Amino acid sequence: MSKPFVARGSRVERCDGCLLPKRVCICSYKLTYQAKARFYLLMHHDEGFKPTNTGRLIEDCIAGTERFKWSRTEPSAELLSALSAPSIDPYIVFPEGGSYKDRMVTFEPKEGKEPVFIVLDGTWRQAGRMFRLSRYLDHLPVIQPEVTSTSQYKLRKAPVDGQLCTAEVAAEMLKLTGDEAGFDILSSYFSVFNDHYKASRMSRAIVEDTDAKALIRAYQQAF
Repeated sequence: MSKPFVARGSRVERCDGCLLPKRVCICSYKLTYQAKARFYLLMHHDEGFKPTNTGRLIEDCIAGTERFKWSRTEPSAELLSALSAPSIDPYIVFPEGGSYKDRMVTFEPKEGKEPVFIVLDGTWRQAGRMFRLSRYLDHLPVIQPEVTSTSQYKLRKAPVDGQLCTAEVAAEMLKLTGDEAGFDILSSYFSVFNDHYKASRMSRAIVEDTDAKALIRAYQQAF
């Protein structure tokens, strides 16, 4: 059994749903959207316990998102089974690299198949290691998001400019499939998470009248 991750601030009373301090809980902004694609989160063992993890934001918003525990030597049987389904069109999401250039593809919808994006959920360094060592996924094509802006994720520092956090990567992949509503929903939910987390760290008041919150409320009423 994995040992829970113990972070700085672990004594703070947290919401069981979003893992943020109860004062800045974002659960009221959750909504379920049926996107044009699904996500499989291949999660490093530490990530599930971290309140700064953004993979759970995808689970909160995008229907059909599944989480699988990563292992180098013992791949998830559930993941391998899911990837064998003939109805899906799976891709690993990762930046382009010379050693696997022949696996890089651009997204093209395939009739009768649902796109599934496998997102490596860990720190940027962990994700690189997961990609290199997951040899059981070497047969899958690799696709990278079209990064047009710098990351808004301020809770961890990226080692290289232009790198996005897990939720931002997923939002960009939704945009790539032409799913503007999915992009707006996940991006706005991430913005709310980012704002609330920063407010808790800096002991600031929560701003209620933001564009992101207004958009989410509009979608909640529409659904």
